[in-house]
Amino acid sequence: MQMKLKLTVAAAVMAMGGLAFAQGTQTVVIGSVAPMSGPQAHYGTDNANGVLMAVNDLNKEGLDIGGKKITFKADVEDDAADPKQGTAVAQKLCDSHVNGVVGHLNSGTTIPASTIYHQCGIPMVTGSATNPDLMKPGYDTSFRIIANDNALGAALAFYAADALHIKKVAVVDDRTAYGQGVASVFKKTAEEKGIKVVNQQYTTDKATDFMAILTAIKASKPDAIFYGGMDAQAGAMLRQMDQLGMSNIKFFGGDGICTEELAKIASGAKSLGGVVCAKGGASLAKMPGGLAWKARYDKLYPGQFQIYSPFTYDATMLLADAMKRANSVDPKVYLPFLHKADYKGVTSTIQFEPNGELKNPAVTLSVYKDGKVVELN
Repeated sequence: MQMKLKLTVAAAVMAMGGLAFAQGTQTVVIGSVAPMSGPQAHYGTDNANGVLMAVNDLNKEGLDIGGKKITFKADVEDDAADPKQGTAVAQKLCDSHVNGVVGHLNSGTTIPASTIYHQCGIPMVTGSATNPDLMKPGYDTSFRIIANDNALGAALAFYAADALHIKKVAVVDDRTAYGQGVASVFKKTAEEKGIKVVNQQYTTDKATDFMAILTAIKASKPDAIFYGGMDAQAGAMLRQMDQLGMSNIKFFGGDGICTEELAKIASGAKSLGGVVCAKGGASLAKMPGGLAWKARYDKLYPGQFQIYSPFTYDATMLLADAMKRANSVDPKVYLPFLHKADYKGVTSTIQFEPNGELKNPAVTLSVYKDGKVVELN
C-alpha cells in the first residue's frame, strides 16, 4: 500500500512537471493568404515560401516571449485571388485566433479581408497588395511594406514620357482592384505629362483571347500599351500582339506582370522585348540583404522565386519583432509596437506612416532581355 502511494505521488509529480512544461511553451500561428490554386498560384507559392522561410528562421532563434518558449507555425490558406473566398479565409483565420496575418496577395482580396481582420483585432501585413484604397478606411490593423500604385503608375508614366518620349498610349485593365488602380494612376499621370490616351479597353483576370481588344488598339496607332493586370493575361497579350504585327509597340505594366513567369507565358514573343514594368521595392541587388537572402531561398525552393517572397519574409519577421518588443504575442498588446516599427529587414528598413503605409518606399523599373528581368535602376 505504501509502495502504491509512493508511485501515485511520483506519477502526480511527473504529470505536474509535464503540465508546467506545457504551460511554458506557446505556438504562435501566422496566417499566410494568397492564391495557391489557379493561374496565379505561382505568385501564391512564392508568397507562402517567404512566410515559411521566416517561420523556419524564427524557430532556429529559440525565442522566449512573455516567459514562454515560442514555436512559430504558418497557416497557409488559399484565397484563389477571389474576393469572396478571401473574406471566407479571413473569417476562418479570425475564428482560429491566429496571432497575425501576412497577405493577401491581390488588392481585390486584401481590401475586403482587411475589414474582417480589423473587426477581430488581428494585424495584417501585406507585401504585395498595392491599391491605395486599402488604407482609406484607416484601420489600425492594416500595414503595407511595398510601394503602392500611386508610386508604381506614376513612375511608369514618367519613364514613358521622359525617357522614351511616348506620345500616344492605349490603356487596358482587368477590372480588378489592382488592375484598375494602377491603370488609373498611370493614365492620370501620363495625361499630365502630355501623353495622349488614344484608346481605353477592359478585360478580366480570367481572359485568354485579346484579339478584338488589340485590333481596336492597333487602329488607334499608339506608341505604347499600358496593361493593369497580372502576368497570365499579359503573356497571352504579348503573343497575340506578335500575331497582329504589333511587336514594335512598347508594353507597360506594374508589379503584376514583372515576373520571370511572364517570359514563359509569352513563349518567345518579340513583344516581350518592349516590356517595361515597375515593382515596389528596391531590386534584389540593392536590398540590404537581398542577394544573400535570394541564395538561401533558391536552395530551399529552387525555381519558385517570383517577386514578393522577400516582402512576405520581412512581413513575418516584422510581426515577430513587434511581439518581441512588446514581450507578448497577443495582437492587442503588440499592435502598438507594430506601428512604431523600425525593423531592418531584407527589403529595407521598415517604418510606417500613421496610416500603415511604408515610409519612403522604393520603386524599381525593369525590362526583359533574353527572357530575364533586368532592372533599370
